Amino acid sequence: MVMKNKKFAFLFPGQGAQYQGMALDFLETRSAAVKALFDLASTTLGQDLQALLRDTDAETLMRTDVSQPAITLANLAAAAYLGEQGIKPTACAGFSLGEYAALALAGVVSTGDCFRLVKARGEFMQEAADRLRTGASADTAPGMAAVVGLPSEQVEALIAEWAAAGLAGLYAANINSPRQVVVSGTAAALGEAEKRFREAGARRVIRLKVAGPFHSPLMDGAAEKFRPVLEATAFHDPALPLFSNVTGKRVSSGEEAKKLALEQITNPVRWTAEEQALNDLKGFDAVLETGPGKVLQGLWKDSGSMLPCYLAGTVEDIRNLEGRQ
Repeated sequence: MVMKNKKFAFLFPGQGAQYQGMALDFLETRSAAVKALFDLASTTLGQDLQALLRDTDAETLMRTDVSQPAITLANLAAAAYLGEQGIKPTACAGFSLGEYAALALAGVVSTGDCFRLVKARGEFMQEAADRLRTGASADTAPGMAAVVGLPSEQVEALIAEWAAAGLAGLYAANINSPRQVVVSGTAAALGEAEKRFREAGARRVIRLKVAGPFHSPLMDGAAEKFRPVLEATAFHDPALPLFSNVTGKRVSSGEEAKKLALEQITNPVRWTAEEQALNDLKGFDAVLETGPGKVLQGLWKDSGSMLPCYLAGTVEDIRNLEGRQ
C-alpha cells in the first residue's frame, strides 16, 4: 500500500523550528498550490515572503514578529504540497504557533485570515517581550527554561506549592512530554526555581534562548492587544477533527476555537494531553510533522503511541514517504 492510500493526522510545528530557506524547495517544484500560497502571503502581509525566507539571517528569523508569519507559511506550504500528492489530513493539531496552520487546514479560518492573525499575534508578542526586557540585562529579563527529568504532574504541583508559599512569577508553559516541561517566569523566579527543581530530582534545568516568557500571564499585554483582532475575524466550525493546546481536547466549534486562540497566549500548551486525545481518536495510520524541523516527531515518540510519526517538512521528506509501507 502506498502512503497516499493511508490516512494521516497532521502536526504543525511552532516557533524554534525555523531556518533560513525553509519551504523554498516547495516553491522550486513549481507547485501551483504553493505558488498561490506564497502570493497570498506576500499580498496579505505586504512583503515578499520568498525574499524573507531566502535572505533573512538566523538571528532576525528568531524574532517573534518575523518567525510567526514565516513558519506559518512553511507549515501551510508543506500541507499544500502534500495535498497535491494526494495526501490530506483526517485530523490536525499544532504546537503553539503551529495551531494557526491547523485552524486553516480545518477550515476554521481562511488562509488569508490565518496570515493576518499570525502577523498581529507575532507583533504583539514581540512588543510585550521587548517591553518586559526594557532596562533588563540578559540575566534579569523574564524568560523560559526547560525542566528535564521530572514528571509533568510533579512540576505543575511544585509550581502551585511554591506559589502558595510566596514564590511569584513562575508558570508552566509547555507540557511537552512525560519528562519535559518548559516553564516561564521572571528572572528571579526562574533563578530560584532552577535550584528547587534540581533539589526535587530534575536532571537538568536549561534556560532557553527565547524573546520572552511565552504562554504565561506575563504575556497579558499581548493578549489584550490581540483580542480585537480575533473578535473581528470570522471563525467557523472545524471541518475535520482539530485539537487545542489550551485544553488538550478536541475543539467543538468555531466559537470555542476563537476563545481558545486568545487564551493560548497566556496559558500552557498541554501537548501531552493533545497527543493522547489525538491518539485516542483513531481512524488514521500515522502522523506527519508537516513543517520545518523534527521536534514534534521526538515528542510523539516520547508519548508512547504505537503509531509512527514521519517528517513531512521538505520535498525530500515527502518523497521519502512513498518508500514507506
